[in-house]
Amino acid sequence: MHWLLIGYMFLFIDRPFEVWSWLGDLHFERMYMIVTLIAWLFSPNKKWLPNVQHWCYAAFAIAVLVCWIASPWMEKTQPKIEDWFKIVVFYGLLVTSVHNERGLKRMVAGFLAVMGLYIAHSLKEYLGGRHVYRMGIARMIGVDTTLGDPNSFGASIVFSLPMVAVAWKSGLGGRWGKFALAGLTAMAAVSILLTGSRSSLLGLFVWSATAMLMHRKRFLWLTLACLVAPMAYVALPGELQNRFETIINPDVGPESAKVSGEGRLEGLETGFRLLGKYPLTGIGPGAWIPATGSEVESHNLVGQLVGEMGLLGAGAFSLVLLAFAWNIGKVRAIQTERPEWKSDFAVQVASGTAIAVGLLLFMGLFGHNLFRFTWLWYGGFLIIARHVLAQKMESEADEVEVIAMTVPYPDGEEPMDREALPSGWTWHEAGR
Repeated sequence: MHWLLIGYMFLFIDRPFEVWSWLGDLHFERMYMIVTLIAWLFSPNKKWLPNVQHWCYAAFAIAVLVCWIASPWMEKTQPKIEDWFKIVVFYGLLVTSVHNERGLKRMVAGFLAVMGLYIAHSLKEYLGGRHVYRMGIARMIGVDTTLGDPNSFGASIVFSLPMVAVAWKSGLGGRWGKFALAGLTAMAAVSILLTGSRSSLLGLFVWSATAMLMHRKRFLWLTLACLVAPMAYVALPGELQNRFETIINPDVGPESAKVSGEGRLEGLETGFRLLGKYPLTGIGPGAWIPATGSEVESHNLVGQLVGEMGLLGAGAFSLVLLAFAWNIGKVRAIQTERPEWKSDFAVQVASGTAIAVGLLLFMGLFGHNLFRFTWLWYGGFLIIARHVLAQKMESEADEVEVIAMTVPYPDGEEPMDREALPSGWTWHEAGR
């Protein structure tokens, strides 16, 4: 079952049916999901992992459905709603099929392998001449069409990087695994630069700074970063240098780049105007373009949330964020109680998820990532990680042996005072 889920990850991220049209004509992804659902149905190892985050996701899913039904643009947004609920189905398969550390390691390793293939495939196509010309520059794109836009592609890479750090710190894959992870990180950084996505570059910077500051040799890594960053910048083509310079100096780039940057703030303002007109359910999830007449999406998470889903969606999404915080807090409490588990894989997954959520919120200042698969996939990883740690603590408690002392009574007298027993020992009365 785990391998089927990893296979679906590949289909969802790389989307070969969008690359090779004959696969799309066969609706290969639908057939694959049907097979996966049948395999899950007959799988003997299904297990429900009790967690409050399930109910928060359920509340958000209900809010999505209600807001969509109430939307005047319901018919136009149906494909987006269907795609999001497919992610919900995958989430359900994930949290019921994976319930131990071995399975969690397999899923994280599979996810990273899929991302590595996706980035490598996209980089190969870029070197072969496949790109888009936008904002006055040639920009790398993903091989797919759904999330292949330069900004979306770059964001997908950034959000995968916390799991790269998880695998590195926990020693997943051993020495060869670290070589693979180093290669994946380098390929990811190069691809982000080639997308020309300013938000993705900022996300890469935030993730890198966080990873270095959390390392015990932080000053060494920060020094190396300060030396390497200028060289990487100089190695970029001139148009990409100008593109990234507009982050701090908008006047050096074309007017379109300046307008794009201002559009992030406009998306926030538009979202609150829509909230005023449709306070309870918003304009409907995915209805930004048909409702506003804009050529682009909101490019702002808060604007997207309140504009498309109103107060109902904002309240439900807040519950999801609180559930993330609650689960991460519980794992940190376990780590405080068991400091020797600092490098434990499940602990690292929770830490990586916390960083990923932070990146989602940070990059939400510049992007509309409300319905991105990362929210659900990483939530599933976190729930499984917490369950694994709970199992480990229970197992540790069960392994504490109750040592029974069977001592004969010489001359009818007890040879040891019960109060003098070592801690954790139990007196056992035995007959003569």
